[in-house]
Amino acid sequence: MIMKRIVITVSMCLAVVMASAQGCGCKSYEVKAENAYTNYNVRYASHPEDAKHYTTARIRKEYAIEKVFAPGEVNWTYTLFDRFLIGGAMPTVAPIKLTSIAPLYTDKPQDKKRLLDNRELGIINIGGKGTVTVDGKEYVLDFQEALYVGRADEKNDKEITLASNDPANPAKFYMNSACAHQTYPTKKVTLKEANNIHAGSLKESNDRVIHQMIIDGVAGVRTCQLQMGITELKEGSVWNTMPAHTHTRRMETYIYYNVPEGQKILHMMGEPQETRPVWLNNEQAVIAPEWSIHCAAGTSNYTFIWGMAGENLIYNDMQVVKIPDLE
Repeated sequence: MIMKRIVITVSMCLAVVMASAQGCGCKSYEVKAENAYTNYNVRYASHPEDAKHYTTARIRKEYAIEKVFAPGEVNWTYTLFDRFLIGGAMPTVAPIKLTSIAPLYTDKPQDKKRLLDNRELGIINIGGKGTVTVDGKEYVLDFQEALYVGRADEKNDKEITLASNDPANPAKFYMNSACAHQTYPTKKVTLKEANNIHAGSLKESNDRVIHQMIIDGVAGVRTCQLQMGITELKEGSVWNTMPAHTHTRRMETYIYYNVPEGQKILHMMGEPQETRPVWLNNEQAVIAPEWSIHCAAGTSNYTFIWGMAGENLIYNDMQVVKIPDLE
């Protein structure tokens, strides 16, 4: 009888400890303020053997980015997967100046603490018309137009200011940034100038157009490692990137938008035989590690921006996973 009580007591204690630990593990990463309008959080890289044991809440904590845009704010997520920055800026009445964030600072006297000291930046506008000013030169971005901004150097600070042409219909500047080893020219890219590829079919529920925007060699753009583009699904199609694939030599991020009210995105991630769902709303983003599959479906058609960085600039460097092999 005494032994039975001991076993029950120990079991109850273990249950409490495990529940408590799991609850603590599900808290969101701390969001810190760099200044009055710039916020950031840091996400650590994870091992697939660990990720397969994550709860739904833990998966969301590690990979989902629920807040990208907010009026008058810049919101950054800094992931240690390829040291990639994912951000959103939504200027309203006043312009917003992009600043660096503390995780990028060094303690060296020569550190000027410029956002693009060792980085390149891609911007795609998914809101109303806006203006990006780089070192005094203005670039007007309409809906789904892109701007590549190269690394800062001794002559060019790459001071960037973002503004909405109409505060009642603000611009929404979605941004990706990767480490860069040299400076390439700032370049605007329109959908007309992009490399536009038709893929899939309505029969397979994945009829879509891939707009390669910020790709090395497209529309005169040069990049160190950053790649960005837009994929639009036609009405009646819901699957993107099918068959699914992985990128052993690069990570990828997505932001889903043009998702109708009341509809959602089912983003799939994980190793091909250990897949996990991540449900996302309109204008939410997600981090896909290099070991994770890349594919999603929506309860309606939608549009998304993909951004990548890693070992090389070969767009089709991927490992395709046959549909019957997914689990």
